[in-house]
Amino acid sequence: MPVSSVTNPTAEDALKRVESGFKQNAMLTLVGRCEVDYDGRASSYLPPGERLVILKPDGTLLVHRTEQRTPVNWQPPGCTHTAHLDDDQLIVHSTRSTPSEEVTITFETVLQLSIMELDDSPDLVLEGSEEDLRQRILTEPDILEKGFTPQMTERETAAGAVDIYGKDADDVPTVVELKRRRVGPDAVSQLHRYVDALDRELPVERSIRGILVAPSVTDRAERLLAEENLEFVELDPATSGDSTVTQLTEFSTNSNSPQ
Repeated sequence: MPVSSVTNPTAEDALKRVESGFKQNAMLTLVGRCEVDYDGRASSYLPPGERLVILKPDGTLLVHRTEQRTPVNWQPPGCTHTAHLDDDQLIVHSTRSTPSEEVTITFETVLQLSIMELDDSPDLVLEGSEEDLRQRILTEPDILEKGFTPQMTERETAAGAVDIYGKDADDVPTVVELKRRRVGPDAVSQLHRYVDALDRELPVERSIRGILVAPSVTDRAERLLAEENLEFVELDPATSGDSTVTQLTEFSTNSNSPQ
């Protein structure tokens, strides 16, 4: 079902909504006049025209024209989606690491933008919310890990607002990103951006920890967590605090990272 939908947003409003959709790990659809650049094993360019762009939470990108069923440009699952503004135009990037490929979509105008959370899998968690996760961790920090101390919610960084910022039992700054359902690479990339931003901002001797909290992660997200030295806590927002099973998985491959 749609979380939000808007017609003719400004570029600034469109960017905020797209970033919100990425944060929610939702599906985004954008209709507007755009041009498309592809850079990878080959290069291609699609001049300005009105098109439908679909950004899926598993990293899939589809660019559709008004004819035919197949997309004119696409990226497979596992890609990373980002967005920014340039000269009052919304720019959407979809990046694939292996092989190295990038699709850049420049919107002259956005006619319609929707953010949707769709339930088409029995393992998706629909009860509970990110706010439920937040409140449970704030009231019972040990549910995340023993010795964790929350210090701030929605802490601003150069990469956006961190869901929960705190310190672990060894006084190491820790970023906690909350998701209410199964997550893919986008959530890991988002957490990595927060950790990098705070790493540049804070004068700390040890690397800042990043913990992703969700009911489950995809295989691709698990591999990316290992590559980025990040961690995962399995926590279901729909389960009561007394019966929740919380599992901390340390995907870090860096022996010098905080334990």
